[in-house]
Amino acid sequence: MTETAPQPLLDQALIEEATKKSGLIWVQGTEGPARALWHVWHDGAACLVGDGPLEQPLADLGLTDGGTATVTVRSKDKGGRLVAWTARVTEAAPHSEPWEAAVGELKGKRLNAPDADTMPERWARECRVLRLAPVTGDGAPTARTDFGADAQAARPLPTDATTREPVPAALPKLLRRKRRG
Repeated sequence: MTETAPQPLLDQALIEEATKKSGLIWVQGTEGPARALWHVWHDGAACLVGDGPLEQPLADLGLTDGGTATVTVRSKDKGGRLVAWTARVTEAAPHSEPWEAAVGELKGKRLNAPDADTMPERWARECRVLRLAPVTGDGAPTARTDFGADAQAARPLPTDATTREPVPAALPKLLRRKRRG
């Protein structure tokens, strides 16, 4: 007889692995719709930076220190929703130990920063560094993976940019030629 891991441990592992591997998470605070945000997984939580003039906006999400948020993680290969979890929001004070640890991870993942050398100082002056840790109930977080009827899937809106005409006859020949060369 094989022994299986308790569900809370599996949920915790799913949350951690999915969030680590995903480049974006969808975060919904107490206000407004969910927004895609870049992050890093560090020390058991998703860490993110924002609200500065050159960073992702967070203010209109209602993310407050001590509040909660819903985090939805997409599958890296398929792009569909994989898991959703409730997070406790913690704002680190600039230059505190948790802030320094989070910024150390975040600055390595920040792409195309115009001030890569002085970025941590700018973040301390102008931005907020937030830590979204899974809320634990009875010692472990709960992962939601069954989205069922509220999957929120919708057909794309009609647009003039959509092409519904046959593929030009010469296109397959041109594509084959490009692969050979």
